[in-house]
Amino acid sequence: MEATNFETFIFPDGSIDACFFNTSLNIPCRQGSVSVIGVDARSVGDVQAAVKFAADHNLRLAVKNTGHDYLGRSNARGSFVIWTHHLKNITMQSGFRPAGAPLYETYDHVITLGAGVQWHEAYDAADANNRTMVGGIAAGGSVGSAGGWLLGGGHSALSPTYGLGVDNVLEISLVTSTGEYLTANAHQHPDLFWALRGGGGGTFGVVTSLTYRTHETLPVVGAFLVLSINTSSPSSNPAFQQIFSELLRITPNLTDEGWGGFGSTGQIDVNTFTYTIAVLLPNATQAAANASILPYFDFVRALAANASPEEGSITVEDATTRPFASFLDWYDFIQPEAAGVGSTIELGSWLIPAEPLEENPAHVANTLLTTFSSGFGLNIVAGGAVSRVDPDSVGLNPAWRKARMHVVVATLWPKGSDAGTIGAARKRLQDQMVNLRALAPHSGAYFNEASLFEPNPRQTFFGSHYDRLREIKRVYDPLDLFVVVEGVGADEWDKELKCRLR
Repeated sequence: MEATNFETFIFPDGSIDACFFNTSLNIPCRQGSVSVIGVDARSVGDVQAAVKFAADHNLRLAVKNTGHDYLGRSNARGSFVIWTHHLKNITMQSGFRPAGAPLYETYDHVITLGAGVQWHEAYDAADANNRTMVGGIAAGGSVGSAGGWLLGGGHSALSPTYGLGVDNVLEISLVTSTGEYLTANAHQHPDLFWALRGGGGGTFGVVTSLTYRTHETLPVVGAFLVLSINTSSPSSNPAFQQIFSELLRITPNLTDEGWGGFGSTGQIDVNTFTYTIAVLLPNATQAAANASILPYFDFVRALAANASPEEGSITVEDATTRPFASFLDWYDFIQPEAAGVGSTIELGSWLIPAEPLEENPAHVANTLLTTFSSGFGLNIVAGGAVSRVDPDSVGLNPAWRKARMHVVVATLWPKGSDAGTIGAARKRLQDQMVNLRALAPHSGAYFNEASLFEPNPRQTFFGSHYDRLREIKRVYDPLDLFVVVEGVGADEWDKELKCRLR
């Protein structure tokens, strides 16, 4: 697992079962929540055999692709795991006709990916054919391209231009709990296809492959802003408050123009706070991009130049735009080659719609900077094309179609911490999340990057689509073999998802 805290298990009495790489902690190595045994699937037949075995023996089943999962859904204590990482087939084709589609319905330049293909592999394959994909961003491109990322919605820096992952998938093949191998699209099993696009990973079956649209490779313009603020309390710095508030105010306009990307704030040390933005605008000249984004950079420079030293000086380390030949070039520029693993981290997040950003950006800015004074992430991955899709066209939470920003927060603790320390860290995040949700009470959260302790996960992750998703799950998973924390149907099970409550 990327987040190794999901490999541990905390008993009700506070004792911890785990195996830490750091042997100097002098903690005995035990199984924790790592799956006990499983199948390294190399074919659809392997997946079918594994599913049948789990069903026949009433086993707690986990489905794992890469292990990038911030809710720990790809393993479970005492579970049998199906590992799809080695389903690596990649096929580019034109004239693709979805199964069951009429003869005239074909698509050119599509890419079919096995469930184990990671983004760096998918991007390279598309780029070799002069095509671009809507896909995820992660160090080393190690996140899976054909698993939980897509099933949870799939956001990207390109989403304001081309939509989310669920808006770009044409067909999904999977094995259901009865061992059937199905291909779902708009013509075959359209109800299942609807549910798979946003209803969550590990819920309806084991995905073995899927087919995406691709887009012509076009130049992009990147914009980069890096500030260093000499303060221990960013919310008490008026100049920075204005800088951040202005970004929030203009974000709906930026995403409607096609800008997308990522930002973050963070406390580097007791007296230094940082603020960074890395965004891109596809298929635009640098002059057009400059006309759009440089007024904000000029606004930042002016405030930084006049910031009071007593309240905290602001240093502009970068405020530039630069052209790139493609999205992939921009991606390679902003991401390190190696993927970081082994962290102990749990997340919280919320989708922020346009209204609070446009109507009271100062309040949103103050809430975020005050509540999350050690830092948070700003994913500018909604709005634009995302907001122009019919909210009911896919199973995804309709809150995505009103969102303009995806705010991500986190709590961390040292490896080897006791249950009391972990519980205190989780409690802080739960308390902070109250303020974040209050910014848009009727919105929701991205199922792949969210809190384990949402008070109403049905509404938070699925909104008005929950009931239909549950009905579809009953049809395609009659055995209730696929159950994940906070997923569809999870509230019908006990905390460990081992015993049904109703």
